Amino acid sequence: MRVIAGKVKGHRLKYVSNTRLRPTSDIIKGAIFSCLDSMELDYARVLDLYAGTGALGIEALSRGADWVDFVERDPKACEIIKDNLVHTKLSEQAHIYRSTVKKTLSFLKGKYMLILMDPPYADTTTSDILQILADSPIVGEGSVIVAEHADKKPLQSVYGCFEQIKNLNHGDTNVSIYQYTAGGQS
Repeated sequence: MRVIAGKVKGHRLKYVSNTRLRPTSDIIKGAIFSCLDSMELDYARVLDLYAGTGALGIEALSRGADWVDFVERDPKACEIIKDNLVHTKLSEQAHIYRSTVKKTLSFLKGKYMLILMDPPYADTTTSDILQILADSPIVGEGSVIVAEHADKKPLQSVYGCFEQIKNLNHGDTNVSIYQYTAGGQS
């Protein structure tokens, strides 16, 4: 597992062998960021939910994000994220919340332009978290959510003001990309 592009391109990232953690493959990560790059997205503030090793958020930092907040409940995974940030010299542009996603979303402030979600495939709350995000003040016009999920667990095409604009598929992995639209459902 490595950083694919940007200022720390090629850096290998640590990961923990754990059945709960399923790091995003370089192929999927490349497809996600290729799609995001084509959208000319503002990477100012990024939120990496279910961060695992931090690979998605670190990729965003490498590609020009100003700041990434990582949310991960597993203490060992949080240590891996910290090590990966130090190794890539990006720790000054990030904060790690060792907490559940739902709890962290209840106190975050400010707007995020990009939200990355890679929950465990067995997680049954992905749709609930997407709805919480849709109703949250931390998103706004132009915000994008990238939600990785199992092919066998499709997500809705609309969550509040977020409409699905792209669906990527590779093997048993699906990636749904949503964009905030002012005219969306509430």
